Amino acid sequence: MVPGENLDVKTSDGNGTSRRNTKAIGNFSEIMVMAALARAGYFVAVPLGDNSRYDLIAEKDNKLLRVQVKTGRLRKGAILFACYSSHAHRKGPSCRPYVNEIEFFGVYCRELDSVYLVPIQDAVCLSGSLRVDRPRNGQLRKVRWASAYLISEPISEG
Repeated sequence: MVPGENLDVKTSDGNGTSRRNTKAIGNFSEIMVMAALARAGYFVAVPLGDNSRYDLIAEKDNKLLRVQVKTGRLRKGAILFACYSSHAHRKGPSCRPYVNEIEFFGVYCRELDSVYLVPIQDAVCLSGSLRVDRPRNGQLRKVRWASAYLISEPISEG
């Protein structure tokens, strides 16, 4: 069983069209990142409302860090995640990066049930990629290995 797999259930938008429940998926990722940060010794705070450019504030060693949570997807041996926000549905700019507005991306990958803390300077403007498996083309330069950013692995059940 994949954690949160029931989140893939399609929901109706009222017009007979079904789509993924992206809000529930994002909320689940936030909870998983918060728990991982707490287990790693961070104090975690959540800003009031949905108007800030970050989802969490993590504090460790008297430093406050703004964290934007993203849901990563395992594809072809890498965890892929968006490094921008999309507001096309609100008639705002379609894509807006987080440069100078956060310090870290907190990435939860459901397929691996793992959480990664990625400094914004280690992410590309529009999409992030953390390599899990060795690239098939053998290229190893400039590869960002997921293991370097791992803050939480699955909790064993036994």
